[in-house]
Amino acid sequence: MPLDNTSHPGRPAPDELVPSRYALRVGDIDVLVISDGVLTIPSKVLAVNVDPAALAEWLDDMFLPREVTEWPLNVIVLRSGKQTILVDSGIGDEFPDFPRAGRLAMRLEAAGIDPASITDVVLTHMHMDHIGGLLADGLRGRLRKDVPIHVAAAEVEFWAAPDFSHTTMPSPVPPVLRSAARRFLEAYRSQLRLFDTEYEVAPGVVVQLTGGHTPGHSVVRLKSGGQRMTFVGDAIFQVGFDHPDWHNGFEHDPEESTRVRVRLLQESAATGEPLVGAHVSFPFGRVAVAGNAFRWVPTSWEY
Repeated sequence: MPLDNTSHPGRPAPDELVPSRYALRVGDIDVLVISDGVLTIPSKVLAVNVDPAALAEWLDDMFLPREVTEWPLNVIVLRSGKQTILVDSGIGDEFPDFPRAGRLAMRLEAAGIDPASITDVVLTHMHMDHIGGLLADGLRGRLRKDVPIHVAAAEVEFWAAPDFSHTTMPSPVPPVLRSAARRFLEAYRSQLRLFDTEYEVAPGVVVQLTGGHTPGHSVVRLKSGGQRMTFVGDAIFQVGFDHPDWHNGFEHDPEESTRVRVRLLQESAATGEPLVGAHVSFPFGRVAVAGNAFRWVPTSWEY
């Protein structure tokens, strides 16, 4: 059954009035973009290498508050052939100060997706807002006990002894990142399927190492029937279209993150393919060139 946006009478559903999922097709691949909620983050983390006045001007232009902004947190579910693939898992219960996130399990249920039907999990990286859902009761224990989890070998190696010296994160965050990664590895190490540069998880679904944001950060490329789509994980944040050279405070290698971001933006603008980002506005959009930078073109929703 294709993934869809419709309600299902008679099926238990949470009492939510916000749109939380959006379905599209890429050739023969079904794609469902699901919002795990939003993260309330200090706005200054969006650009730690520029004059605060420049960031304030951008925030004003985007009608965003100067002190804190709400970052979208998106995951995707793919169906290709006989495989159902979950890409990232949201934040789960890892950070109580984010009460409007951690909703993936509830929204999978509302979409009629049984966690036991998931055949593969792909992780773009191991920050808490991408692995936390796998540690929470809504998914943990409900996935198949042998479900393979695909992640870059460099990412697992990094989290054995993480170095945050080039990041500028809010002070409460690093201990939670370490704790979540440690518990994730303890719980799922036997299910990890490591790759070096790229791996085809299912027909037309390739996870590809980029590095930058974390040493093992990866994107997911979809190609089918002459169509394409890329899930960029944390390689691109909302400010990155207008200012791809601005460093995000969560980037472990800011200079490499900039190179990765520019390359992905150039590719997306050239192909016109849909782009989904973990922290880019829900559900997806496209990239256009704007002078020496880029602009985000949100999708026109089909109701």
